Amino acid sequence: MRTDLKIVQWLFCALVAAFTVPVVAEVQARRPNVVVFLSDDQGWGDLSSSGNTDLETPNIDSLATAGASFDRFYVCPVCSPTRAEFLTGRHHAYSGVYSTSAGGERMDLDEVTIGDLFKAEGYRTGAFGKWHNGMQYPYHPNGRGFDEFYGFCSGHWGNYFDPMFERNGRIVRGRGFCIDDFTDNAIAFMEKSVDQKKPFFAYLPYNTPHSPMQVPERFWKRFSDRPLQFKNEQQPNKEIQSHKRSALAMCENLDWNVGRVLEKLDTLGIADDTIVVWFHDNGPNGTRWNGGMKGKKGSTDEGGVRSPLYVRWPHAIKPGTKIPEITSARDLLPTLCELADISFETEKSLDGVSLKPLLIGNSEGWPDRILINHWKDKISARSQQFRLDNQGKLFDMIADPGQRKDVSKEHLDVVASLVEKVTVHREAHMAGYFVDDRPFVIAHPDSILTQLPARDAVAHGGIERSNRYPNCSYFKNWKNTDDKITFVAEVATTGKYKVVLYYAAKQAGADCTLRFNDASLRFQIAEAHDVPERGAENDRHPRAESYVKDFRPVGIGEIDLRKGKGELTLRATAIPGAEAMEFRMLTLERVSLE
Repeated sequence: MRTDLKIVQWLFCALVAAFTVPVVAEVQARRPNVVVFLSDDQGWGDLSSSGNTDLETPNIDSLATAGASFDRFYVCPVCSPTRAEFLTGRHHAYSGVYSTSAGGERMDLDEVTIGDLFKAEGYRTGAFGKWHNGMQYPYHPNGRGFDEFYGFCSGHWGNYFDPMFERNGRIVRGRGFCIDDFTDNAIAFMEKSVDQKKPFFAYLPYNTPHSPMQVPERFWKRFSDRPLQFKNEQQPNKEIQSHKRSALAMCENLDWNVGRVLEKLDTLGIADDTIVVWFHDNGPNGTRWNGGMKGKKGSTDEGGVRSPLYVRWPHAIKPGTKIPEITSARDLLPTLCELADISFETEKSLDGVSLKPLLIGNSEGWPDRILINHWKDKISARSQQFRLDNQGKLFDMIADPGQRKDVSKEHLDVVASLVEKVTVHREAHMAGYFVDDRPFVIAHPDSILTQLPARDAVAHGGIERSNRYPNCSYFKNWKNTDDKITFVAEVATTGKYKVVLYYAAKQAGADCTLRFNDASLRFQIAEAHDVPERGAENDRHPRAESYVKDFRPVGIGEIDLRKGKGELTLRATAIPGAEAMEFRMLTLERVSLE
């Protein structure tokens, strides 16, 4: 009897396993991976799917034909706010983002990101490209839910070929053209995730066609001198051909890299189980064709904030789905979470809503919405039919998509409704919008290395920035011992830290001191490092931002830092030559904790 019972038990268990294992495997197979592409300064009109036949973007276009395309999807007028709204599902004014540099691009630390949510559910999370929402941990992507990060945290970068990047906080040298390099690393991340049988969330925040206008030769050759047909309809005389041609070439390079990712998903056999998203962070960074819309980057008009949104997921989204309802970058967090069956209930309320009903063809009962587009002191409101611009003018966006005729007198009730929404938003946020008392966090216990670039510092005396745009700048003209460089900082953990200085100098010998509260470190610029600026050799169009140099990293000693707030100060106490040095960055590497 016991033998018979064991046989019965064995058969029962075998039957359970036979039915259960395939079911579990099927559920795991259906758990979607996510790939999010975000381009930088690419206008709505910079795709062939938008009707622009001056360029070819078949891979990006395929996401629309094989999935869903949103006709009226809105982002912010500039980079960092859009990234913050995607990452948090909340309006950027809630999260502390008010600038694109010098700390104003950081999201408050109590914000929960889409990386946090997917990571908590067992996803491998990676970001590859331009972060632009904080550098020092825990503002760093590794502190915001991303296991892997490769790229740069600044708002723009000074050279796109073999540049200085970072990998999980460590300084590394990039390989080749940056967009190709980011894609290589993202693909390797996807391959490793598949090998480990884990779902992945891959975020590719690309940094082109943002200036400097650099692109590999084979893409530039297609645009360098051939005739172009499409011109800006409202301001054709303001087009600059070298800039326009560079941007279009960079967009074709983006498309080529998207194609590489899509091909890899096919090769790995996971295309059907991967959600792929494509959108842009703001309007075009120059005057070029943009569907006849008013405005470009920096503007809260339609042309400054309208972006394509394509979402492909063969498992659930019908090919060729077209969605006319107005939507926002803030909607992507709840949408992707719901599609992946991930809870997005947080202590803070979301401004975005899940777009899943629209994606699966169920628009019944979809609410009327008013979306606020805001940057600095400019606020615009968009309903399904109308836009109230920053000056209080009203435009019927269906009859007049170019915003040429003010119809406010004909629709006083609409004006009143939109003005009320703008007023509520302004009163809720503008009083403290530019107030920022957050120090730069250094020496955090969860990060071995802290970067302190010139971008985040304040220069005193005669010291000058290499450019008025701080993001990838350095300091020069350091001629007097009364001059100094300071960082408003907070040491998160008491300990000993190795300090590395990135510098250039025509002459050695300057005596310097680094001080934080009672701690100090004296050192000397022992060797000259006189190097030229780089970048112009790769520019297809003259840049507005700073050029860069091959700054030399040198260890200058160790400093004992105690937990607390203060001012990190760098001084030159003796300058034997004409200039102490040119300053690019300090790094602090933890040696020991107290």
